[in-house]
Amino acid sequence: MEDANETRLLLNRLIEKINEISSISDYRSPVKKQYCNLARRLKLLTPMFDEMKESEQKLTDDVIKNLVDFDEALNQTVDLLRFGSRCSKIYLTLEGEKIMTDFFEVTSKLEQALDRLPIDKLDISDEVKEQVELVVTQFKRAKGRIDSPDSELYEGLLSLYSSDIAMDPELLKSVANKLHLMNLDDLTQESIALTEMVSTTDGDPEEKIEKMCNLLKKIKDFVQTENPDFESSAGENNPSSSSTGQTSSDGSPKSLVIPDDFRCPISLELMRDPVIVSTGQTYERSCIEKWIGAGHNTCPKTQQLLHNSSLTPNYVLRSLIAQWCEANGLELPKRPGSSNPSKTASACSAAERSKIEELLRKLHSGNPDDQRAAAGEIRLLAKRNADNRVAIAEAGAIPLLVDLLSTPDSRTQEHAVTALLNLSICDDNKGSIINSGAVPGIVHVLKIGSMEARENAAATLFSLSVVDENKIRIGNLGAIPPLVMLLSEGAQRGKKDAATALFNLCIYQGNKGKAIRAGIVPTLMGLLTEPGGGMLDEALAILAILSNHPEGKAALVSADALPVLVEVIANGSPRNKENAAAVLVHLCSGDLKYLEAAQELGIMNSLINMSQNGTERGKRKAQQLLERMNRLLEQQKQAQAQAEAESHAPTPAEDGLS
Repeated sequence: MEDANETRLLLNRLIEKINEISSISDYRSPVKKQYCNLARRLKLLTPMFDEMKESEQKLTDDVIKNLVDFDEALNQTVDLLRFGSRCSKIYLTLEGEKIMTDFFEVTSKLEQALDRLPIDKLDISDEVKEQVELVVTQFKRAKGRIDSPDSELYEGLLSLYSSDIAMDPELLKSVANKLHLMNLDDLTQESIALTEMVSTTDGDPEEKIEKMCNLLKKIKDFVQTENPDFESSAGENNPSSSSTGQTSSDGSPKSLVIPDDFRCPISLELMRDPVIVSTGQTYERSCIEKWIGAGHNTCPKTQQLLHNSSLTPNYVLRSLIAQWCEANGLELPKRPGSSNPSKTASACSAAERSKIEELLRKLHSGNPDDQRAAAGEIRLLAKRNADNRVAIAEAGAIPLLVDLLSTPDSRTQEHAVTALLNLSICDDNKGSIINSGAVPGIVHVLKIGSMEARENAAATLFSLSVVDENKIRIGNLGAIPPLVMLLSEGAQRGKKDAATALFNLCIYQGNKGKAIRAGIVPTLMGLLTEPGGGMLDEALAILAILSNHPEGKAALVSADALPVLVEVIANGSPRNKENAAAVLVHLCSGDLKYLEAAQELGIMNSLINMSQNGTERGKRKAQQLLERMNRLLEQQKQAQAQAEAESHAPTPAEDGLS
């Protein structure tokens, strides 16, 4: 009876998964045809499982094993099809070969499990048998007839993706048409899909997604130029969407529906300053800052752990929101701090404004004692509240503080860099600090300042590098080597400040080589093995984004990283296991000797446990490594069998041929 119940549960599970697959819709255009065909074929199998469930026939062990194999293949199919329904069209096109390889593997597994079922011996109707045989035939045909991707679309998109020069309008038009990205709704969905790719793709997607977002912005700008009046119809009949008041052409009020994707998941209001957290979700900056400031370390929407508190501006989505507002006659949403400066400054009391003016006169004075005292007081005022930060910047303090970064007086230098750190908390001040030429001075302090000044200089560089374009400028102006030096020789706080800045800067691909050549990998390996392990999280997070760089992989090999990574995968925290596995995937890529070495170090059991109990990304990384390990074991068995066969082969003399 227990076996019968388990079989019934298995059949119910198969039916539920096929129904789940049938419910998936709106496949993204580059994979639409193949994925729709696969879902349609699987739907035809439901009657077979229904009749098997109703039959009193006892299934053999072989049949049950084949059904279990089919169930496992269905799990992969659900993941594949869900990915195809929500993934970026740009990503699906550029990664078309990999997508089709995954599709082919899943199709083959389904066909093999289905083909092994003894259809003739099952207690199902002849009509259903014929239908199942038809599906098997279709699967076999599909294996040899996978539609090749649109090579013209791929080449055109690759050309746009790889180029930093002016775009060919005809090529942009062709790509936008083929990808069906010719209206605001489609462009918005593509932006959301790209944002989600930060957390759902394997590897380290930062540079890839950054380039794809830049490409999408160029497509959006082109579409807007071609059709300035294009506007969104998203959510017009969706009662769950929020709305805002608007007046119609005849002067009567009407309701305008805000697309769901433009609303913050926390406040449900139209986002003014959308930012991406480490899980890939987008929120209104002020809302997520309050959430994190209240002591939460999880993503409100997904409940995943936030492995850092950095907030990356979602420029593409912000641009789409602005375009939607323009198209619908709404005032453009202003980012916090971007309103009239005098209104913000007026929040300061008259006494405070007078105090700021007096401090600026002292900064101008040229008297070292007055400058030191004034910089120290500005440092404290800027720390106190947001109104002061705006008022101090508007009064013209930033260039004066930048000048003090090169002073020989270490205390004045420390006050100046810390004041700039406090001012940089206000987003609008970041650009002013960068444009005032502050980075060389901050780097100077980072090299020769007091330890506290160096720590605050590192924290300032992190704060400024939150803006993506600043990452390039900071890296090019020599900040990375002294940050690596602070990471090596600083106190605990200094190491953490340096690590946070380096992590943020190395998200940009061009900075990775600079950090590796500055010796960051040996330094990070030292942090992984130092007593107490206070920097384990930071070190592994940075290694995870450096390991996909060729020089990073070579440096890891030189540093003999493999045993340390295996140890972390065996005994580390879930997040550290995930990052260690990500490093190991890159280290073992295309090189069997590292797989063999990891196997000899006893990693298999740790990977199996991680593939079942790790984080979502950790499970994927562990599964990747396990698949490579299994292929390696199979190759080793084949080589051993061949060697044994050759050792037992008769010699020419034994054959009588001598």
